[in-house]
Amino acid sequence: MEPLGPARTDAYLRRLGAARPARPTAGALRELHLCHLRAVPFENLSIHLGEDVTLTGDAVFDKVVTAGRGGICYELNGAFAALLTSLGHRVELLQGRVHGKDGAPGIPYDHLALRVDGRWLADVGFGDHSAYPLDLDEPGEQKDPGGVFLVRPAADDAERGGDGDLEVLRDGVPVYRLETRPRVLADFVTGAWWHRTSPESGFTRGPVCSRLTADGGRITLRDHTLITTSADGERAERELADDEEVRALYRAEFGIVLNRLPVPLHPRP
Repeated sequence: MEPLGPARTDAYLRRLGAARPARPTAGALRELHLCHLRAVPFENLSIHLGEDVTLTGDAVFDKVVTAGRGGICYELNGAFAALLTSLGHRVELLQGRVHGKDGAPGIPYDHLALRVDGRWLADVGFGDHSAYPLDLDEPGEQKDPGGVFLVRPAADDAERGGDGDLEVLRDGVPVYRLETRPRVLADFVTGAWWHRTSPESGFTRGPVCSRLTADGGRITLRDHTLITTSADGERAERELADDEEVRALYRAEFGIVLNRLPVPLHPRP
């Protein structure tokens, strides 16, 4: 990713409520990763508002920083990659395939994650995932507020003639498979189009907006349902009374001001 320039970098850091790191260290990366998850929601509202998902450096910056919105993985990790590059980190974009509930992998370019400084797997675009970057050099389990993670070589990679694919597991369950060959943001345009349009994509079945809270819990708005999860996993759901309450919650909890509510593109059956 191209660096942002000083003014845009400062604006992005203000969006995160983060100070400019003195150096591009692993500790600085951890802090920025956590700040991003707390400040910038994972949300698919554009799909249900009839907005395009445009994958250029300017477009993802304008959405996340200038407009104060969130986005899906391509937008969030694409924008974060530009910020990290501007702060002196070496960032590579990796394509992944997310495992479904049946264990089958999704489409190619299903997900975008980041390899930072050749060692760290950063991902601020997956929703409920690790709070901190994962260490690609660690062969064993990694404890994180989001669970116990393991990054290991894909078992069938050699058989498939692969190039060192990695499996990312959370609490023993495969989450996604990553290719280790670096990509560019434009490579993900087809995946973004599929997720924006296909009835088979979970993103088109209804609006969702979610972020990590300061106390380590999570707040999620799924259509008209408010879901709160505490740091120890206690979950509560509440149906919001009307459209105005939904808009008010978007403003109060996610900083998103909507003139109209998103309408599910392909409603859940």
